[in-house]
Amino acid sequence: MHTDTERCVRAVQSKDARFDGWFYTAVLTTGIYCRPSCPAVPPKPEHMVFHPSAAACQQAGFRACKRCRPDTSPGSPEWNVRADLVARTMRLIADGVVDREGVTGLAARLGYSTRQIERQLFAELGAGPLALARAQRAQTARLLVETTGLPMADVAFAAGFSSVRTFNDTVREVFALSPSELRTRAPKHAAAATPGVITLRLPFRAPLHPDNLFGHLAATAVPGVEEWLPRSPEGVGGDPVGAYRRTLRLPYGHGIVALAPRPDHIACRLALSDPRDLTVAISRCRRLLDLDADPVAVDEQLRADPALAPLVDKAPGRRVPRTVDEAEFAVRAVLGQQVSTAAARTHAARLVTAHGTPVDDPEGGLTHLFPAPEHLAALDPDALAMPRTRRATLTTLVRRLADGDLRLGADSDWPKTRAALLALPGFGPWTADVIAMRALGDPDAFLPTDLGVRRAARALGLPSTPSALTTRAAAWRPWRAYAVQYLWATDSHPINVLPA
Repeated sequence: MHTDTERCVRAVQSKDARFDGWFYTAVLTTGIYCRPSCPAVPPKPEHMVFHPSAAACQQAGFRACKRCRPDTSPGSPEWNVRADLVARTMRLIADGVVDREGVTGLAARLGYSTRQIERQLFAELGAGPLALARAQRAQTARLLVETTGLPMADVAFAAGFSSVRTFNDTVREVFALSPSELRTRAPKHAAAATPGVITLRLPFRAPLHPDNLFGHLAATAVPGVEEWLPRSPEGVGGDPVGAYRRTLRLPYGHGIVALAPRPDHIACRLALSDPRDLTVAISRCRRLLDLDADPVAVDEQLRADPALAPLVDKAPGRRVPRTVDEAEFAVRAVLGQQVSTAAARTHAARLVTAHGTPVDDPEGGLTHLFPAPEHLAALDPDALAMPRTRRATLTTLVRRLADGDLRLGADSDWPKTRAALLALPGFGPWTADVIAMRALGDPDAFLPTDLGVRRAARALGLPSTPSALTTRAAAWRPWRAYAVQYLWATDSHPINVLPA
């Protein structure tokens, strides 16, 4: 979009927050860059240039606006919608792969050379993988400086910088303030009283309808790994709506997150065993709640169908509840085949108790990390209280995941991964597509064989047979995963209700 100058100028002049994250405005006369919704008086059009990423602005010599804080914009929805090389690369960078494995590791995961990766990123984003990762490190550093009392040296290494000097230089260059000045300017209540706990706001594009999003997570919560608190814990706010909590398996350790919906943001409280996991934890929480979606584009497309229009108008901004761990969700999808939500939770809870990694949670009832595939690879099928064929499906899945023959992650190629899943014994279209929808993030994944979808279609006067419904749903592309959320919402199932 940044190449459409006229459209970008209109968005800046109207301060349209819907375009935050789609592009950034660099002001030639001041040397700063802003988000489109910056509350400052818009500059003259001839003084504006537009860039597709914060990293491109920084690489061109611009510093972040202190008023609109463009480094805290929602992420670009492009990387959720697209499945090409650049989108997959951006999802991996957001997951901290460059900081942990370098550009060589990033390229190896994607199956391309480092030169090909750099060429593609420069062509689309005006910056290479190192610059994009550097911009992300700067944002993480700012969060740690403003929301914790960590010494600056600890902040530097936790944010992924190789030295304190590099950290200082980057912060000054990006924010035109030293790290100590950033901490001085931060609200006094921002620093968490509990060591290792970070409180922050996760921005999103409005509208956001939280009922099915948090309702789904709460109704399917695995005891010991997830829970719903009727009131938000300390540090997340006093709103009585409540909060979803869960444990996180992270590259350097583990964490516990509390997430609560607010009118203009998601309140987030992270307790991390290692602060170096902050970037990854934030990225996974955003993916879990689908916060980088573009609800205006989604709802506009779905509203064009007369059958869906009333559902969209009633509760616009529905998101797809996703996951923080793709392998975990695949295991849970198999456990949920042809059984009730309660039965699926029971099966998962047994696996967690027997094979999960214990964690300490002084604030609630979380007890374990969900077992990783390697912990389940030696699972005794006879210990599973389920039909023999489903036992074989589960053990085959975890063995393939543990061996690395099947990879599920932010870098997954959606069509290839779906085909690989369908090749496994016991995997039909429903299981493969629900994993594509909620684990891989494919916005066009569709479930025409799902009982709830077919029942809703019949009630709305839509075709209810899988083939006929798939034909009708072609008009909803590329947002069929969101259409599923609207169809599911016609039922009175607990997944559609924000818990009391």
